[in-house]
Amino acid sequence: MSNSVKAVVYSSTHCTYCKQLKTYLSEQNIEFEERNIDDDEAYAKELQDLGMSSVPVTVIGGTTILGLNPSRIKKAVAAIG
Repeated sequence: MSNSVKAVVYSSTHCTYCKQLKTYLSEQNIEFEERNIDDDEAYAKELQDLGMSSVPVTVIGGTTILGLNPSRIKKAVAAIG
């Protein structure tokens, strides 16, 4: 996987799946920006604007992925990489 891929991860402070997702992305050498909805109300609004109401949500290119879904993440990375 390319180090140039930049994902956006919407997460919350006490979310176990969010921690697992961030670990997975790091292990795959996929750079990401974390947007914690507990820390910034603007991030919660962005998440809502995406049509999502739960975390984790990963945005890679034009693909929005709910939860930890390695196959969709790999496809999204391949599509922009």
